Amino acid sequence: MENILGLIKLRIKRGTNLTARDSRTSDPYVFVTMGEQKLKTGVVKDNCNPEWNEELTLYVRDVNIPVHLVICDKDTFTVDDQMGDADIDIKPYLQCVKMGLNEVPDGHVIKKVQPDRTNCLAEESSCIWKNGKIIQEMNLRLRNVKSGEVTVEIEWINVPDSKGLSEVEF
Repeated sequence: MENILGLIKLRIKRGTNLTARDSRTSDPYVFVTMGEQKLKTGVVKDNCNPEWNEELTLYVRDVNIPVHLVICDKDTFTVDDQMGDADIDIKPYLQCVKMGLNEVPDGHVIKKVQPDRTNCLAEESSCIWKNGKIIQEMNLRLRNVKSGEVTVEIEWINVPDSKGLSEVEF
C-alpha cells in the first residue's frame, strides 16, 4: 500500500427523514466511494429513518478527495433508486489530527466546522477529543432529493510505516 497517509474509520450511524422511493417507504443502504474505493452498508428494510451503525474503513492517499455517500433504495426487480447524496470534506478534520495533540480532556472540542456551500453539513460539526482520539460527528444534508439527512462519524487511524500527515500541506 504505497503512499497511504492513513485510514479513516467511517461510522455510518443513521438516516433521518429519507424520501420514500417505494409506495410508502424504502429499503435504504449507503454506497460510499473515495477515489477508486467502493464500499456499502447493509440494507435496512422498510425504513425511512434507518439505523445502520456500521463501520467502513477507507485509506487516505489524497486529503483533497472527499468521501462521497449515495443513499440508495434496494429494489428487487429494478435498478436501485437514489435517495440523495452528500460529500464529506475530510480536510478540517485532518487538520485537527495533524496537530498531534495528546494531553487533552475527554470531550474537549478542538475545532468547530460551520455549514457552508463547500460542505453538506446540516448544522455545525465539532472535532472532539474522545478516548484518546479525535472524532468528528456530522449530520449531512442530502443533495438532489426533497428531504433527508445522514449522521456519520469519522476517526483517523495511523498506519505503521506510512508517511502520516506530517508532510501534508492543507
